[in-house]
Amino acid sequence: MTGSPFRQPMSGAPGAGSSPGPRPSPEVQDPWGVRRAENLLTSLEGILSARVVTTPLGEVSEVHVLAQAGLQPKQLVRNIESALLAHLGLKIDHRKISIAQTADVKPLEALESTAVRDRSLQRAMLFENVTVLAGRRPHRVTVQVSLSMDGQVEHAEEEAMDNIKGRVEAAAKAALSSVDRLLGDHSLALEGVRMVEEFDREFVFIVAQGLSGRETVLLTGTAEIRESAERAAVFAVMDATNRWANLRRPS
Repeated sequence: MTGSPFRQPMSGAPGAGSSPGPRPSPEVQDPWGVRRAENLLTSLEGILSARVVTTPLGEVSEVHVLAQAGLQPKQLVRNIESALLAHLGLKIDHRKISIAQTADVKPLEALESTAVRDRSLQRAMLFENVTVLAGRRPHRVTVQVSLSMDGQVEHAEEEAMDNIKGRVEAAAKAALSSVDRLLGDHSLALEGVRMVEEFDREFVFIVAQGLSGRETVLLTGTAEIRESAERAAVFAVMDATNRWANLRRPS
């Protein structure tokens, strides 16, 4: 290939007594953009960062790439060669490309995904579903709650009056029953449920009792009402019993 996309444009020699022209802008100094090539390379799968080094004449002398561990260096080099040729018309010797790999640097999305997964694994109980159905009698509803622990799913249901207070209390009772069934020790009982409004938001606040030997332990939990009050009641129960369930989690 003759020439390089990174070669600097040559300006005419100034004549005697000529005044210097305006200072070239960065785009004129780098018409094809080394940064453009570096951005192209970092868009390739598995490449975390890239640096393109050029000679004073604009020829590419080195391409340094930091990539995720586990990828084949030869395949990465081929991908780099193909991308530069297809997008910039730049053909370079594969010997100019150096690959460094690391297991410590990850894209932000990967870090967030790992953090969410690790956080969820720390919880003993996981939410599955809550459903409100018409009751067997007029003006009554049945609230069904499903929770899981270590892949085991338990369901419980409670019937209540068809009003907000009744549905929220039924959801909390059903959630506690699901926790009890998952633990298998029948150690929990609901003491009370209340909907409170603070800081221009609504919350469900629950109080439960846990039987520990001959003593009872007070457990409290809260959850903001977002999708529904019944769903918030279930999350309030999970908030109150998460530590309790973790201590009694089957090995």
